[in-house]
Amino acid sequence: MSERFRRVFEVRGLLMAPPVLFIILYTRGEYENDWVVFPLGFAIFLVGVMLRVWAQMHLHYRLSERKVLTQTGPYAYVRNPIYIANTTMLLGMTVLSELLWFAPIMFVWCALVYAFVVRYEEAHLKRKYGDAYQRFLNATRRWIPRIQRETVSRLSVRKYLKPSILAELHCFLLVIPFFLKELLVH
Repeated sequence: MSERFRRVFEVRGLLMAPPVLFIILYTRGEYENDWVVFPLGFAIFLVGVMLRVWAQMHLHYRLSERKVLTQTGPYAYVRNPIYIANTTMLLGMTVLSELLWFAPIMFVWCALVYAFVVRYEEAHLKRKYGDAYQRFLNATRRWIPRIQRETVSRLSVRKYLKPSILAELHCFLLVIPFFLKELLVH
């Protein structure tokens, strides 16, 4: 079973391609109110990007920093803020596609894929960090944030704001096809 989880983990980005291609290419059942769809879709997408930036400021995944067990920032509240951010971005892209009826399908797709991904990732991190990670698992929920007060100073991560924004700028490339779809199809 863990081999299946590892394979899903390895291709997690590719697994998001089919629903994204669908919402880019499919046009039937579109909700044609650009004054609602574009501001709402972009706002949802932007929330996802901001969550990715916040997580990146603490995780340093794409930054040249030594990797440590991250328990600050959004990780103080929930174990998987990056996957929550990705799901939020994909839901925003779905709204931008004008296929509002597809949003629940996109949500379920993300939930299924990321359910497999985190099982592999958690086993890997438990082997890597041992008891410290087990304590983190016990104290922090996987998907639903536990609202609690963060105990680490925010000043220590400010130096990572600009590099984190730069590391996540590529996310904005994801909305280009939806604006092109609107221009070319309508």
